Amino acid sequence: MSTATRLPAALAARVNFGFRAPKVAPRFIAAVPLTADQGVIAHMAASILLDYPTPERQRQFSLVRSGVVGLPDPLRAAFDAFFTGIAGWNEQQLETHFTATFDLKRKCCPYLTYYAAGDTRRRGMALVRFVEAYRAAGWQVDADELPDYLPMVLEFSALSDSPIAQELLAAHRDGIEVLRSALEKVDSPYAHLVEAVCLSLPLIDDETRERYLNLVNEGPPTETVGMTYLGNLKPFSAHPNEDVSR
Repeated sequence: MSTATRLPAALAARVNFGFRAPKVAPRFIAAVPLTADQGVIAHMAASILLDYPTPERQRQFSLVRSGVVGLPDPLRAAFDAFFTGIAGWNEQQLETHFTATFDLKRKCCPYLTYYAAGDTRRRGMALVRFVEAYRAAGWQVDADELPDYLPMVLEFSALSDSPIAQELLAAHRDGIEVLRSALEKVDSPYAHLVEAVCLSLPLIDDETRERYLNLVNEGPPTETVGMTYLGNLKPFSAHPNEDVSR
């Protein structure tokens, strides 16, 4: 038992000299080498399962479960753990859990730019970068969803041969790791899906890990006037064959 937990509540409430708990590194996830086809399957499966579980989406779950059987053991186990975690839940229970988890918990946001920009005025520019990235790869976003929605980015990764898809995920790897850690803390079955995504991505570097730890401990920014950080995502120019004037 730590000293802090042994303090009587009345005394603990008076401790206000600014001490902060040390950063706690979340559970380490080692990358799993995947073939191109395995990467496509893993990202499409995660895209479907991480999306809002409408009845139509839930009818696809059995196909997804059979589709991930051939993935390397760590990824297959992560997907299986998700299905085990929701076993016995009806449609309404899964929808309620999804909403309570992703809509109401600050660190469980499925929108990647939120971790870099938070609810700040700079987030709009970060979203524009995503649209530019899709266009640079020759794709157009038609869905009624923000372009940084993780299931959308994963679908783009699965369907596109462009390296831009991997750049989008790599540039926001710290946010994905924060999402995984937050889901694990609330014991959500969705943590296993984000774990599968992390297993499919390259190891993070020291700089990304430091940002990750800061976000895990402090959360996304609120409002920072003049903030320019947009993640590691570089500006993208339009695809040379695309007419962007439309």
